[in-house]
Amino acid sequence: MIEITAPVGSWESLVAAIQAGASSVYFGIGVLNMRARSSINFTLRDLVRISKICRKHNVQSYLTLNTVIYDSEMKEMRKIVDSARKNGISAIIASDQSVIQYASFVGMPVHMSTQTNISNLAAVRYYAQFADVMVTARELSLKQVSAITKSIKKENIKGPSGELVRIEIFAHGALCMAISGKCYLSLDHYNASANRGACYQLCRRPYKVTDKDGEIELEIDNEYIMSPKDLCTIGFLDKILAAGVTVLKIEGRGRSPEYVKTVVSCYREAVDAVRNMNYSQEKVNNWLKRLETVYNRGFWDGYYLGQKLGEWTGKHGSLATQRKEYVGKITNYFGKLKVAEIQMESGFLKPDDAIYIQGPTTGSVELTIPEVRVDHKPVKKTVKGDQCSIPVDALLRRNDKIYKIITN
Repeated sequence: MIEITAPVGSWESLVAAIQAGASSVYFGIGVLNMRARSSINFTLRDLVRISKICRKHNVQSYLTLNTVIYDSEMKEMRKIVDSARKNGISAIIASDQSVIQYASFVGMPVHMSTQTNISNLAAVRYYAQFADVMVTARELSLKQVSAITKSIKKENIKGPSGELVRIEIFAHGALCMAISGKCYLSLDHYNASANRGACYQLCRRPYKVTDKDGEIELEIDNEYIMSPKDLCTIGFLDKILAAGVTVLKIEGRGRSPEYVKTVVSCYREAVDAVRNMNYSQEKVNNWLKRLETVYNRGFWDGYYLGQKLGEWTGKHGSLATQRKEYVGKITNYFGKLKVAEIQMESGFLKPDDAIYIQGPTTGSVELTIPEVRVDHKPVKKTVKGDQCSIPVDALLRRNDKIYKIITN
């Protein structure tokens, strides 16, 4: 079974991941995780609800506790681990030995984070005493990953559960210029460590070179030379699975629900296609087109196919072919009639518009509007302030937000 683990930074993304067919989700609590600054993290009180939702849908839940930990934070760390164990969270994703050892001591399953920089078999043998699942370093090639997975089977390397150690890799999403994310730019400039979840992303900025006399200034290649394009492996997913990888991690806890749903859906379909032996270039092209609609900085293969130098993005921010524009919210939904009432708060809606409907319980629903009515009469276009209705064959909730999808 190939596991697809999805990033979750909101309730909407949690439901979207499940809708898309994720096998597992990972999320952060408070500040002791690598996305403490860049995403809205859950609280300890949320663990009960998260665990309940995941168990209901037979989805594994992983809590990221993967920053560097200081002595003053030991009490908080133990509190988080204890709460995760009490509430049935499936595993802790960790890199600091204090977390790894305490979680192991109390019987909480551990997965090794990319920050442990596992790049050889000796590291796998060592961490096998603590973890059943390990993420290999992002700079490894598939040839190197394959050698590790083959050796795990040959040497019968097992984790605490008694099962063979499983290897996980990052399959899609943002890449850092630093070795497995170990960057000190933010610490140097802002006294805010990326290894403490407080990255200011200085690498994503454009830079110029100025001579010491200040007479000559050059823009560097018109590229963002420290900002890599996003990783995308869907074009060689068959090679990844052939290398013995069994867990595919999607990056993006700071991304939108539609990003999570689109990316997870594409990779789920691709995994199924490889398994059913109908994976093809035509399908890859279709998946790439869909992946381009959501946040991305352009795509490249990472280091998996042996490339030594990065590919840098030529533009700040996203290159997505679509964006969303907020227009209103659901004020009522009539389940038997399959009709939603919408309060228009911005912009307009008209027949044939593509929209997202998103909410904490609804997740992310995408559809094309066949008809719009105001005062029970069909209209060509709404205006701000209208109370309109549209047919929707999906279970919605009051206060779900409506976004119009705009093609860039």
